Amino acid sequence: MTRIFNDPADFADEALAGFCDAHSDLVRQVEGGAVRRNRPATPKVAVITGGGSGHYPAFAGIIGPGFADGAVVGNIFTSPSSQQAYSVAKAANSGAGVVFTYGNYAGDVMNFAMASERLTAEGIPTDNVLVTDDIASASPSEAEKRRGIAGDFVVFKVMGAAAEAGLDLESVVRLGRKANGLTRTIGTAFSGCTFPGADQPLFRLPEGQMGLGLGIHGEPGLFDTELPPAVDLGRELVRRVLAETPPAPASGRLAVILNGLGSTKHEELFVLWRTVAPLLREAGYTLVMPEVGELVTSLDMAGASLTLTWLDDELEQYWTAPALTPAYRRGAVGFDASPSGAAEAQPDVTASTDYSSTEDSHAYAAQCLKALDTTAALLRVSEAMLGDMDAIAGDGDHGRGMVRGSAAAHDAAALAFARGAGAGSLLAAAGDAWADKAGGTSGVLWGAGLRAFGERLGDAETPTPEVLAGSVRAFADRIASLGKAEIGDKTMMDALLPFAASFEERVAAGTHAEQAWSAAAADATRAAASTAELRPLKGRARPLAGKSIGTPDPGATSLAMVFAAVGPHFTAAPVAATT
Repeated sequence: MTRIFNDPADFADEALAGFCDAHSDLVRQVEGGAVRRNRPATPKVAVITGGGSGHYPAFAGIIGPGFADGAVVGNIFTSPSSQQAYSVAKAANSGAGVVFTYGNYAGDVMNFAMASERLTAEGIPTDNVLVTDDIASASPSEAEKRRGIAGDFVVFKVMGAAAEAGLDLESVVRLGRKANGLTRTIGTAFSGCTFPGADQPLFRLPEGQMGLGLGIHGEPGLFDTELPPAVDLGRELVRRVLAETPPAPASGRLAVILNGLGSTKHEELFVLWRTVAPLLREAGYTLVMPEVGELVTSLDMAGASLTLTWLDDELEQYWTAPALTPAYRRGAVGFDASPSGAAEAQPDVTASTDYSSTEDSHAYAAQCLKALDTTAALLRVSEAMLGDMDAIAGDGDHGRGMVRGSAAAHDAAALAFARGAGAGSLLAAAGDAWADKAGGTSGVLWGAGLRAFGERLGDAETPTPEVLAGSVRAFADRIASLGKAEIGDKTMMDALLPFAASFEERVAAGTHAEQAWSAAAADATRAAASTAELRPLKGRARPLAGKSIGTPDPGATSLAMVFAAVGPHFTAAPVAATT
Protein backbone atom coordinates (compact mmCIF):
# COMPACT_ATOMS: atom_id res chain seq x y z
CA MET A 1 0.00 0.00 0.00
CA THR A 2 1.19 3.53 -0.81
CA ARG A 3 1.22 5.22 2.60
CA ILE A 4 3.21 8.45 2.20
CA PHE A 5 1.17 11.17 0.52
CA ASN A 6 -0.68 14.42 1.16
CA ASP A 7 -3.58 14.96 -1.23
CA PRO A 8 -3.69 11.82 -3.40
CA ALA A 9 -4.53 13.97 -6.42
CA ASP A 10 -1.18 15.75 -6.02
CA PHE A 11 0.93 12.62 -5.49
CA ALA A 12 2.47 12.44 -8.98
CA ASP A 13 3.27 16.16 -9.10
CA GLU A 14 4.83 16.15 -5.65
CA ALA A 15 6.85 13.00 -6.38
CA LEU A 16 8.25 14.59 -9.54
CA ALA A 17 9.19 17.77 -7.70
CA GLY A 18 10.91 15.80 -4.94
CA PHE A 19 12.78 13.66 -7.46
CA CYS A 20 14.05 16.70 -9.36
CA ASP A 21 15.24 18.34 -6.15
CA ALA A 22 16.99 15.19 -4.89
CA HIS A 23 18.79 14.73 -8.21
CA SER A 24 19.29 18.36 -9.16
CA ASP A 25 22.86 17.59 -10.27
CA LEU A 26 21.47 15.55 -13.17
CA VAL A 27 17.92 16.72 -13.92
CA ARG A 28 15.76 19.81 -13.80
CA GLN A 29 12.00 20.07 -13.78
CA VAL A 30 10.17 21.64 -16.72
CA GLU A 31 6.50 21.90 -17.58
CA GLY A 32 5.26 18.36 -18.12
CA GLY A 33 8.25 16.45 -16.77
CA ALA A 34 12.03 16.70 -16.51
CA VAL A 35 15.10 17.08 -18.73
CA ARG A 36 18.86 16.86 -18.29
CA ARG A 37 20.40 19.48 -16.06
CA ASN A 38 23.15 20.11 -18.65
CA ARG A 39 22.50 20.71 -22.32
CA PRO A 40 24.84 19.06 -24.83
CA ALA A 41 27.67 21.23 -26.09
CA THR A 42 26.79 20.32 -29.68
CA PRO A 43 23.41 19.36 -31.16
CA LYS A 44 22.34 15.76 -30.64
CA VAL A 45 19.11 13.83 -31.06
CA ALA A 46 16.91 14.26 -27.99
CA VAL A 47 15.52 10.93 -26.80
CA ILE A 48 12.32 11.59 -24.82
CA THR A 49 10.72 8.76 -22.87
CA GLY A 50 7.36 9.04 -21.22
CA GLY A 51 4.18 7.68 -19.77
CA GLY A 52 2.29 7.66 -16.53
CA SER A 53 3.79 7.93 -13.05
CA GLY A 54 4.10 4.93 -10.75
CA HIS A 55 6.81 3.08 -12.70
CA TYR A 56 10.02 4.49 -11.20
CA PRO A 57 12.84 4.30 -12.27
CA ALA A 58 10.91 4.55 -15.51
CA PHE A 59 10.68 7.15 -16.80
CA ALA A 60 12.37 10.15 -15.18
CA GLY A 61 14.92 8.02 -13.34
CA ILE A 62 16.80 7.25 -16.56
CA ILE A 63 17.45 10.84 -17.66
CA GLY A 64 21.14 11.50 -18.17
CA PRO A 65 24.17 11.02 -20.43
CA GLY A 66 24.02 7.75 -22.31
CA PHE A 67 20.29 7.42 -21.74
CA ALA A 68 17.29 9.76 -22.05
CA ASP A 69 17.37 13.51 -22.60
CA GLY A 70 13.98 14.00 -20.97
CA ALA A 71 10.88 12.28 -19.66
CA VAL A 72 7.25 13.30 -20.00
CA VAL A 73 5.49 12.47 -16.73
CA GLY A 74 1.74 11.88 -16.59
CA ASN A 75 -0.46 11.19 -13.61
CA ILE A 76 -0.35 7.72 -12.02
CA PHE A 77 -0.78 5.08 -14.75
CA THR A 78 -2.11 7.79 -17.06
CA SER A 79 -0.80 9.08 -20.36
CA PRO A 80 0.73 12.54 -20.23
CA SER A 81 -1.00 15.14 -22.39
CA SER A 82 0.18 16.34 -25.78
CA GLN A 83 0.98 19.73 -24.22
CA GLN A 84 3.24 18.06 -21.65
CA ALA A 85 5.02 16.09 -24.38
CA TYR A 86 5.46 19.20 -26.49
CA SER A 87 6.83 21.21 -23.58
CA VAL A 88 9.40 18.61 -22.53
CA ALA A 89 10.53 18.12 -26.12
CA LYS A 90 11.00 21.85 -26.61
CA ALA A 91 13.12 22.02 -23.46
CA ALA A 92 15.25 19.01 -24.44
CA ASN A 93 15.69 19.78 -28.14
CA SER A 94 19.24 20.86 -28.94
CA GLY A 95 18.91 21.17 -32.69
CA ALA A 96 19.21 17.62 -34.04
CA GLY A 97 15.61 16.49 -33.74
CA VAL A 98 13.46 14.68 -31.19
CA VAL A 99 12.30 11.08 -30.85
CA PHE A 100 9.54 10.10 -28.44
CA THR A 101 9.69 6.51 -27.21
CA TYR A 102 7.04 4.87 -25.01
CA GLY A 103 4.88 1.82 -24.45
CA ASN A 104 2.10 0.99 -26.88
CA TYR A 105 -0.94 2.38 -25.06
CA ALA A 106 -3.70 4.24 -26.87
CA GLY A 107 -3.52 7.43 -24.82
CA ASP A 108 0.26 7.65 -25.16
CA VAL A 109 0.07 7.01 -28.90
CA MET A 110 -2.49 9.77 -29.44
CA ASN A 111 -0.85 12.39 -27.24
CA PHE A 112 2.71 11.86 -28.42
CA ALA A 113 1.51 11.81 -32.03
CA MET A 114 -0.23 15.17 -31.61
CA ALA A 115 2.86 16.64 -29.94
CA SER A 116 4.95 15.31 -32.83
CA GLU A 117 2.70 17.01 -35.37
CA ARG A 118 3.05 20.30 -33.53
CA LEU A 119 6.85 20.04 -33.29
CA THR A 120 7.19 19.05 -36.94
CA ALA A 121 5.05 22.01 -37.97
CA GLU A 122 7.52 24.23 -36.12
CA GLY A 123 10.44 22.79 -38.07
CA ILE A 124 11.72 20.36 -35.40
CA PRO A 125 12.22 16.87 -36.94
CA THR A 126 10.31 14.44 -34.73
CA ASP A 127 9.62 10.69 -34.77
CA ASN A 128 8.13 8.04 -32.48
CA VAL A 129 9.26 4.56 -31.43
CA LEU A 130 6.64 2.37 -29.74
CA VAL A 131 7.59 -0.55 -27.50
CA THR A 132 5.56 -3.75 -27.92
CA ASP A 133 7.43 -6.41 -25.94
CA ASP A 134 4.66 -7.97 -23.79
CA ILE A 135 4.00 -11.40 -25.28
CA ALA A 136 0.95 -11.93 -23.04
CA SER A 137 -1.03 -9.01 -24.43
CA ALA A 138 -1.54 -10.22 -28.02
CA SER A 139 -0.69 -13.16 -30.25
CA PRO A 140 2.43 -13.17 -32.46
CA SER A 141 0.22 -12.51 -35.48
CA GLU A 142 -0.93 -9.27 -33.84
CA ALA A 143 2.40 -8.28 -32.31
CA GLU A 144 1.85 -4.66 -33.24
CA LYS A 145 -1.01 -4.56 -30.69
CA ARG A 146 1.18 -5.67 -27.81
CA ARG A 147 1.79 -3.28 -24.94
CA GLY A 148 5.19 -2.13 -23.72
CA ILE A 149 6.36 -3.28 -20.30
CA ALA A 150 9.91 -3.86 -18.97
CA GLY A 151 11.30 -4.20 -22.49
CA ASP A 152 10.98 -0.41 -22.55
CA PHE A 153 14.24 -0.28 -20.66
CA VAL A 154 16.32 -2.04 -23.32
CA VAL A 155 14.83 -0.05 -26.18
CA PHE A 156 15.32 3.26 -24.35
CA LYS A 157 18.91 2.34 -23.43
CA VAL A 158 19.88 1.47 -27.01
CA MET A 159 18.35 4.65 -28.37
CA GLY A 160 19.87 6.86 -25.68
CA ALA A 161 23.36 5.45 -26.23
CA ALA A 162 23.04 5.78 -30.00
CA ALA A 163 22.00 9.42 -29.68
CA GLU A 164 24.87 10.06 -27.25
CA ALA A 165 27.26 8.61 -29.83
CA GLY A 166 26.11 11.23 -32.31
CA LEU A 167 23.92 9.18 -34.63
CA ASP A 168 21.27 11.09 -36.57
CA LEU A 169 17.53 10.92 -35.95
CA GLU A 170 16.86 8.31 -38.64
CA SER A 171 19.55 6.02 -37.25
CA VAL A 172 18.39 6.36 -33.64
CA VAL A 173 14.82 5.54 -34.68
CA ARG A 174 15.99 2.55 -36.74
CA LEU A 175 17.95 1.14 -33.80
CA GLY A 176 15.03 1.63 -31.42
CA ARG A 177 12.67 -0.25 -33.71
CA LYS A 178 15.27 -2.95 -34.27
CA ALA A 179 15.72 -3.42 -30.52
CA ASN A 180 11.96 -3.54 -30.01
CA GLY A 181 11.57 -6.18 -32.72
CA LEU A 182 14.07 -8.41 -30.92
CA THR A 183 12.70 -7.94 -27.39
CA ARG A 184 10.22 -10.21 -25.58
CA THR A 185 8.83 -10.01 -22.03
CA ILE A 186 6.53 -12.07 -19.80
CA GLY A 187 5.44 -10.98 -16.33
CA THR A 188 3.60 -12.32 -13.32
CA ALA A 189 1.94 -10.73 -10.28
CA PHE A 190 1.55 -12.02 -6.74
CA SER A 191 -0.56 -9.14 -5.42
CA GLY A 192 -2.10 -5.93 -6.75
CA CYS A 193 -0.88 -2.37 -6.33
CA THR A 194 -2.72 0.37 -4.44
CA PHE A 195 -3.17 3.99 -5.50
CA PRO A 196 -2.34 6.69 -2.93
CA GLY A 197 -5.46 7.24 -0.86
CA ALA A 198 -7.17 4.05 -2.03
CA ASP A 199 -8.31 1.61 0.63
CA GLN A 200 -7.85 -1.52 -1.47
CA PRO A 201 -5.66 -2.77 -4.34
CA LEU A 202 -6.70 -2.46 -7.97
CA PHE A 203 -7.09 -6.24 -7.99
CA ARG A 204 -6.66 -9.13 -5.57
CA LEU A 205 -5.36 -12.65 -5.99
CA PRO A 206 -6.35 -15.57 -3.79
CA GLU A 207 -3.75 -16.48 -1.19
CA GLY A 208 -1.05 -18.67 -2.70
CA GLN A 209 -1.87 -17.79 -6.32
CA MET A 210 -0.29 -15.62 -9.02
CA GLY A 211 -1.59 -13.90 -12.14
CA LEU A 212 0.43 -14.63 -15.26
CA GLY A 213 0.70 -12.04 -18.01
CA LEU A 214 0.18 -8.80 -16.10
CA GLY A 215 0.86 -5.31 -17.41
CA ILE A 216 2.68 -2.50 -15.63
CA HIS A 217 -0.51 -0.54 -14.91
CA GLY A 218 -1.92 -3.04 -12.48
CA GLU A 219 -3.89 -4.93 -15.10
CA PRO A 220 -4.77 -8.42 -13.81
CA GLY A 221 -3.04 -11.41 -15.33
CA LEU A 222 -4.41 -13.36 -18.25
CA PHE A 223 -5.10 -16.24 -15.89
CA ASP A 224 -4.50 -17.14 -12.27
CA THR A 225 -2.65 -20.22 -11.12
CA GLU A 226 -1.05 -21.61 -7.98
CA LEU A 227 2.17 -19.82 -7.04
CA PRO A 228 4.86 -22.42 -7.72
CA PRO A 229 8.30 -22.75 -6.12
CA ALA A 230 10.91 -20.37 -7.55
CA VAL A 231 12.49 -23.06 -9.69
CA ASP A 232 9.18 -23.85 -11.41
CA LEU A 233 8.34 -20.17 -11.86
CA GLY A 234 11.74 -19.58 -13.45
CA ARG A 235 11.23 -22.46 -15.84
CA GLU A 236 7.79 -21.15 -16.83
CA LEU A 237 9.04 -17.66 -17.54
CA VAL A 238 12.00 -18.87 -19.59
CA ARG A 239 9.88 -21.39 -21.48
CA ARG A 240 7.30 -18.81 -22.49
CA VAL A 241 9.79 -16.18 -23.64
CA LEU A 242 12.00 -18.61 -25.58
CA ALA A 243 8.88 -19.97 -27.27
CA GLU A 244 8.63 -16.51 -28.88
CA THR A 245 12.24 -16.39 -30.09
CA PRO A 246 12.34 -13.95 -33.03
CA PRO A 247 14.31 -14.52 -36.24
CA ALA A 248 17.39 -13.70 -34.19
CA PRO A 249 20.98 -12.67 -34.96
CA ALA A 250 23.45 -15.54 -35.09
CA SER A 251 25.51 -14.20 -32.18
CA GLY A 252 23.60 -16.18 -29.54
CA ARG A 253 23.96 -13.27 -27.15
CA LEU A 254 21.16 -11.91 -24.96
CA ALA A 255 20.45 -8.79 -22.95
CA VAL A 256 18.46 -10.03 -19.95
CA ILE A 257 16.38 -8.15 -17.37
CA LEU A 258 14.79 -9.87 -14.39
CA ASN A 259 12.61 -7.04 -13.18
CA GLY A 260 10.82 -6.46 -9.88
CA LEU A 261 7.42 -4.76 -10.03
CA GLY A 262 7.65 -2.74 -6.80
CA SER A 263 7.40 -4.98 -3.74
CA THR A 264 9.44 -8.01 -4.77
CA LYS A 265 12.78 -7.75 -2.99
CA HIS A 266 16.15 -8.15 -4.66
CA GLU A 267 16.83 -11.30 -2.64
CA GLU A 268 13.73 -12.92 -4.12
CA LEU A 269 14.80 -11.94 -7.62
CA PHE A 270 18.25 -13.42 -7.01
CA VAL A 271 16.62 -16.72 -6.00
CA LEU A 272 14.64 -16.64 -9.26
CA TRP A 273 17.76 -15.70 -11.23
CA ARG A 274 19.43 -18.85 -9.90
CA THR A 275 17.01 -20.80 -12.11
CA VAL A 276 16.64 -18.38 -15.02
CA ALA A 277 20.32 -17.86 -15.84
CA PRO A 278 21.33 -21.56 -16.09
CA LEU A 279 18.32 -22.34 -18.27
CA LEU A 280 19.24 -19.57 -20.72
CA ARG A 281 22.88 -20.72 -20.80
CA GLU A 282 21.76 -24.33 -21.33
CA ALA A 283 19.73 -23.06 -24.31
CA GLY A 284 23.02 -21.88 -25.85
CA TYR A 285 22.97 -18.19 -24.97
CA THR A 286 25.62 -15.87 -23.59
CA LEU A 287 24.15 -13.35 -21.14
CA VAL A 288 25.46 -9.84 -21.76
CA MET A 289 25.52 -7.50 -18.75
CA PRO A 290 22.25 -8.81 -17.27
CA GLU A 291 20.19 -6.67 -14.91
CA VAL A 292 18.38 -7.97 -11.83
CA GLY A 293 16.38 -5.38 -9.91
CA GLU A 294 13.59 -2.83 -10.12
CA LEU A 295 13.71 -1.01 -13.47
CA VAL A 296 10.06 -0.73 -14.58
CA THR A 297 7.72 -0.98 -11.59
CA SER A 298 4.01 -0.68 -10.81
CA LEU A 299 3.75 1.26 -7.54
CA ASP A 300 3.76 -1.39 -4.78
CA MET A 301 2.84 -4.40 -6.88
CA ALA A 302 4.44 -7.70 -5.91
CA GLY A 303 5.59 -9.43 -9.05
CA ALA A 304 8.38 -9.99 -11.55
CA SER A 305 9.00 -10.02 -15.27
CA LEU A 306 11.61 -11.55 -17.55
CA THR A 307 12.83 -9.63 -20.59
CA LEU A 308 15.12 -10.98 -23.31
CA THR A 309 16.63 -9.00 -26.20
CA TRP A 310 18.47 -10.93 -28.88
CA LEU A 311 21.60 -8.91 -29.65
CA ASP A 312 23.72 -8.36 -32.70
CA ASP A 313 27.01 -6.45 -32.67
CA GLU A 314 25.27 -3.12 -33.27
CA LEU A 315 22.70 -3.50 -30.51
CA GLU A 316 25.24 -4.90 -28.07
CA GLN A 317 27.44 -1.84 -28.57
CA TYR A 318 24.67 0.44 -27.32
CA TRP A 319 23.29 -1.92 -24.67
CA THR A 320 26.72 -2.04 -23.00
CA ALA A 321 27.57 1.65 -23.46
CA PRO A 322 28.10 3.84 -20.37
CA ALA A 323 25.22 5.74 -18.77
CA LEU A 324 24.89 8.15 -15.86
CA THR A 325 21.35 8.73 -14.54
CA PRO A 326 19.72 9.09 -11.10
CA ALA A 327 18.57 5.48 -11.01
CA TYR A 328 20.94 3.65 -13.35
CA ARG A 329 24.70 3.91 -13.86
CA ARG A 330 26.95 1.82 -16.05
CA GLY A 331 30.64 2.32 -16.78
CA ALA A 332 32.39 5.69 -16.92
CA VAL A 333 30.67 8.47 -18.81
CA GLY A 334 32.65 11.27 -20.40
CA PHE A 335 30.66 14.06 -21.99
CA ASP A 336 30.88 17.73 -22.80
CA ALA A 337 28.04 19.83 -21.51
CA SER A 338 27.33 23.40 -20.71
CA PRO A 339 25.02 24.56 -17.94
CA SER A 340 21.56 24.98 -19.27
CA GLY A 341 20.71 28.03 -17.20
CA ALA A 342 17.07 28.27 -18.10
CA ALA A 343 14.84 26.26 -20.34
CA GLU A 344 14.22 27.43 -23.86
CA ALA A 345 11.53 30.05 -24.08
CA GLN A 346 8.21 28.29 -23.83
CA PRO A 347 4.81 29.47 -24.93
CA ASP A 348 2.84 30.68 -21.94
CA VAL A 349 -0.14 28.37 -22.03
CA THR A 350 -1.79 30.30 -19.23
CA ALA A 351 -1.41 33.67 -20.90
CA SER A 352 -4.44 35.90 -20.98
CA THR A 353 -6.63 35.67 -24.04
CA ASP A 354 -8.94 38.50 -25.03
CA TYR A 355 -12.31 37.34 -26.22
CA SER A 356 -15.09 39.21 -27.92
CA SER A 357 -18.52 37.69 -28.27
CA THR A 358 -22.10 38.72 -28.75
CA GLU A 359 -24.36 39.20 -25.75
CA ASP A 360 -26.40 36.13 -26.72
CA SER A 361 -23.35 33.93 -27.07
CA HIS A 362 -21.95 35.05 -23.73
CA ALA A 363 -25.30 34.28 -22.09
CA TYR A 364 -25.23 30.80 -23.60
CA ALA A 365 -21.61 30.45 -22.45
CA ALA A 366 -22.92 30.75 -18.89
CA GLN A 367 -25.11 27.72 -19.52
CA CYS A 368 -22.10 25.81 -20.92
CA LEU A 369 -20.12 26.69 -17.80
CA LYS A 370 -22.96 25.31 -15.65
CA ALA A 371 -22.86 22.12 -17.73
CA LEU A 372 -19.15 21.73 -16.98
CA ASP A 373 -19.75 22.40 -13.29
CA THR A 374 -22.44 19.72 -13.25
CA THR A 375 -20.08 17.33 -15.04
CA ALA A 376 -17.26 17.87 -12.56
CA ALA A 377 -19.55 17.40 -9.57
CA LEU A 378 -21.11 14.23 -11.00
CA LEU A 379 -17.74 12.66 -11.76
CA ARG A 380 -16.38 13.46 -8.30
CA VAL A 381 -19.11 11.43 -6.62
CA SER A 382 -18.80 8.68 -9.25
CA GLU A 383 -15.01 8.31 -9.16
CA ALA A 384 -14.87 5.16 -7.06
CA MET A 385 -17.66 3.44 -9.02
CA LEU A 386 -15.99 4.16 -12.37
CA GLY A 387 -12.60 3.10 -11.03
CA ASP A 388 -13.98 -0.22 -9.80
CA MET A 389 -15.57 -0.88 -13.20
CA ASP A 390 -12.30 -0.08 -14.95
CA ALA A 391 -10.27 -2.31 -12.64
CA ILE A 392 -12.17 -5.42 -13.77
CA ALA A 393 -10.10 -5.64 -16.96
CA GLY A 394 -8.19 -2.34 -17.09
CA ASP A 395 -5.98 -0.35 -14.77
CA GLY A 396 -8.64 1.22 -12.56
CA ASP A 397 -7.81 4.84 -13.31
CA HIS A 398 -10.82 5.88 -15.39
CA GLY A 399 -12.65 7.54 -12.52
CA ARG A 400 -9.63 9.49 -11.37
CA GLY A 401 -8.78 10.59 -14.91
CA MET A 402 -12.32 11.80 -15.53
CA VAL A 403 -12.30 13.76 -12.27
CA ARG A 404 -9.01 15.44 -13.09
CA GLY A 405 -10.07 16.24 -16.63
CA SER A 406 -13.49 17.62 -15.79
CA ALA A 407 -12.14 19.74 -12.95
CA ALA A 408 -9.46 21.24 -15.18
CA ALA A 409 -12.02 21.83 -17.92
CA HIS A 410 -14.33 23.68 -15.54
CA ASP A 411 -11.52 25.87 -14.21
CA ALA A 412 -10.34 26.78 -17.71
CA ALA A 413 -13.91 27.50 -18.80
CA ALA A 414 -14.52 29.74 -15.78
CA LEU A 415 -11.40 31.73 -16.60
CA ALA A 416 -12.44 32.04 -20.26
CA PHE A 417 -15.93 33.14 -19.24
CA ALA A 418 -14.53 35.82 -16.94
CA ARG A 419 -12.57 37.16 -19.90
CA GLY A 420 -15.69 37.42 -22.02
CA ALA A 421 -15.55 34.19 -24.00
CA GLY A 422 -18.49 33.05 -26.04
CA ALA A 423 -19.79 29.51 -25.79
CA GLY A 424 -17.58 28.04 -28.51
CA SER A 425 -14.34 29.52 -27.21
CA LEU A 426 -15.24 28.52 -23.66
CA LEU A 427 -15.78 24.87 -24.61
CA ALA A 428 -12.62 24.81 -26.75
CA ALA A 429 -10.59 26.09 -23.79
CA ALA A 430 -12.25 23.50 -21.56
CA GLY A 431 -11.36 20.76 -24.03
CA ASP A 432 -7.70 21.76 -24.13
CA ALA A 433 -7.51 21.77 -20.34
CA TRP A 434 -9.27 18.39 -20.08
CA ALA A 435 -6.76 16.79 -22.47
CA ASP A 436 -3.81 18.43 -20.73
CA LYS A 437 -4.67 17.44 -17.16
CA ALA A 438 -6.57 14.16 -17.46
CA GLY A 439 -4.07 12.30 -19.61
CA GLY A 440 -4.79 8.80 -20.85
CA THR A 441 -6.97 7.75 -23.74
CA SER A 442 -10.20 9.12 -22.33
CA GLY A 443 -8.49 12.39 -21.54
CA VAL A 444 -7.29 13.08 -25.06
CA LEU A 445 -10.61 11.92 -26.54
CA TRP A 446 -12.80 14.03 -24.27
CA GLY A 447 -10.50 17.01 -24.74
CA ALA A 448 -10.45 16.76 -28.52
CA GLY A 449 -14.21 16.16 -28.60
CA LEU A 450 -14.97 19.21 -26.47
CA ARG A 451 -12.77 21.40 -28.65
CA ALA A 452 -14.56 20.14 -31.78
CA PHE A 453 -17.93 20.75 -30.11
CA GLY A 454 -16.92 24.32 -29.30
CA GLU A 455 -15.49 25.03 -32.74
CA ARG A 456 -18.74 23.89 -34.40
CA LEU A 457 -20.87 25.79 -31.88
CA GLY A 458 -19.02 29.06 -32.43
CA ASP A 459 -19.26 32.38 -30.61
CA ALA A 460 -21.51 34.32 -32.95
CA GLU A 461 -24.93 33.70 -31.43
CA THR A 462 -27.05 31.39 -29.34
CA PRO A 463 -27.19 28.06 -31.19
CA THR A 464 -30.31 26.68 -32.79
CA PRO A 465 -31.16 23.01 -32.15
CA GLU A 466 -29.70 22.22 -35.59
CA VAL A 467 -26.38 23.85 -34.67
CA LEU A 468 -26.40 22.03 -31.33
CA ALA A 469 -26.98 18.73 -33.16
CA GLY A 470 -24.12 19.58 -35.51
CA SER A 471 -21.88 20.27 -32.51
CA VAL A 472 -22.71 16.89 -30.99
CA ARG A 473 -21.89 15.28 -34.33
CA ALA A 474 -18.55 17.16 -34.46
CA PHE A 475 -17.79 15.86 -30.94
CA ALA A 476 -18.52 12.29 -32.02
CA ASP A 477 -16.67 12.51 -35.35
CA ARG A 478 -13.53 13.92 -33.74
CA ILE A 479 -13.42 11.15 -31.15
CA ALA A 480 -14.10 8.51 -33.79
CA SER A 481 -11.28 9.80 -35.99
CA LEU A 482 -8.80 9.70 -33.09
CA GLY A 483 -9.85 6.51 -31.34
CA LYS A 484 -10.72 4.46 -34.45
CA ALA A 485 -13.40 2.64 -32.44
CA GLU A 486 -16.83 1.59 -33.66
CA ILE A 487 -20.06 0.40 -32.09
CA GLY A 488 -19.44 -3.06 -30.66
CA ASP A 489 -15.81 -2.45 -29.68
CA LYS A 490 -16.87 -1.86 -26.04
CA THR A 491 -15.72 1.74 -25.73
CA MET A 492 -17.32 5.12 -25.13
CA MET A 493 -18.41 5.07 -28.77
CA ASP A 494 -21.06 2.46 -27.89
CA ALA A 495 -22.91 5.22 -26.00
CA LEU A 496 -21.76 8.27 -27.95
CA LEU A 497 -22.79 7.21 -31.46
CA PRO A 498 -26.33 6.19 -30.42
CA PHE A 499 -26.71 9.52 -28.62
CA ALA A 500 -25.56 11.55 -31.62
CA ALA A 501 -27.76 9.64 -34.06
CA SER A 502 -30.82 9.81 -31.80
CA PHE A 503 -30.44 13.53 -31.09
CA GLU A 504 -29.91 14.38 -34.78
CA GLU A 505 -32.94 12.35 -35.82
CA ARG A 506 -35.25 13.94 -33.28
CA VAL A 507 -34.06 17.47 -33.98
CA ALA A 508 -34.57 16.90 -37.71
CA ALA A 509 -38.11 15.72 -36.95
CA GLY A 510 -38.84 18.98 -35.12
CA THR A 511 -38.78 17.60 -31.58
CA HIS A 512 -38.23 20.17 -28.87
CA ALA A 513 -34.47 20.35 -28.13
CA GLU A 514 -34.82 19.47 -24.46
CA GLN A 515 -37.03 16.47 -25.22
CA ALA A 516 -34.72 15.34 -28.01
CA TRP A 517 -31.68 15.51 -25.76
CA SER A 518 -33.44 13.67 -22.93
CA ALA A 519 -34.56 10.85 -25.24
CA ALA A 520 -31.10 10.58 -26.79
CA ALA A 521 -29.53 10.41 -23.32
CA ALA A 522 -31.87 7.56 -22.43
CA ASP A 523 -30.78 5.76 -25.60
CA ALA A 524 -27.14 6.28 -24.64
CA THR A 525 -27.74 4.99 -21.12
CA ARG A 526 -29.32 1.81 -22.45
CA ALA A 527 -26.50 1.38 -24.96
CA ALA A 528 -23.88 1.80 -22.22
CA ALA A 529 -25.57 -0.83 -20.04
CA SER A 530 -25.70 -3.26 -22.96
CA THR A 531 -21.90 -3.15 -23.29
CA ALA A 532 -21.77 -5.55 -20.35
CA GLU A 533 -22.22 -8.43 -22.78
CA LEU A 534 -19.51 -7.26 -25.19
CA ARG A 535 -15.87 -8.27 -25.41
CA PRO A 536 -13.57 -5.23 -25.66
CA LEU A 537 -11.80 -4.89 -29.01
CA LYS A 538 -9.94 -1.65 -28.23
CA GLY A 539 -7.95 -0.17 -25.37
CA ARG A 540 -6.26 -1.64 -22.31
CA ALA A 541 -9.15 -4.00 -21.55
CA ARG A 542 -8.71 -5.83 -24.87
CA PRO A 543 -6.01 -8.29 -23.65
CA LEU A 544 -8.29 -9.26 -20.73
CA ALA A 545 -11.49 -9.33 -22.75
CA GLY A 546 -13.02 -12.30 -20.96
CA LYS A 547 -12.74 -10.65 -17.55
CA SER A 548 -14.85 -7.68 -18.65
CA ILE A 549 -17.85 -9.71 -19.80
CA GLY A 550 -20.69 -8.94 -17.42
CA THR A 551 -19.43 -5.44 -16.61
CA PRO A 552 -20.43 -2.38 -18.67
CA ASP A 553 -17.65 -0.36 -20.28
CA PRO A 554 -16.63 2.45 -17.90
CA GLY A 555 -16.02 4.91 -20.76
CA ALA A 556 -19.47 4.35 -22.21
CA THR A 557 -21.00 4.51 -18.74
CA SER A 558 -19.37 7.80 -17.80
CA LEU A 559 -20.27 9.37 -21.14
CA ALA A 560 -23.93 8.40 -20.81
CA MET A 561 -24.01 9.73 -17.25
CA VAL A 562 -22.50 13.07 -18.26
CA PHE A 563 -24.71 13.56 -21.31
CA ALA A 564 -27.83 12.82 -19.27
CA ALA A 565 -26.79 15.35 -16.63
CA VAL A 566 -25.82 18.26 -18.91
CA GLY A 567 -28.88 18.21 -21.18
CA PRO A 568 -30.87 20.84 -19.26
CA HIS A 569 -27.96 23.28 -19.52
CA PHE A 570 -27.32 22.87 -23.25
CA THR A 571 -31.00 22.90 -24.22
CA ALA A 572 -32.42 25.46 -21.80
CA ALA A 573 -33.85 28.76 -22.99
CA PRO A 574 -33.01 30.66 -25.11
CA VAL A 575 -32.10 27.54 -27.16
CA ALA A 576 -35.44 25.92 -26.42
CA ALA A 577 -37.25 29.11 -27.33
CA THR A 578 -36.12 28.75 -30.94
CA THR A 579 -37.79 25.38 -31.44
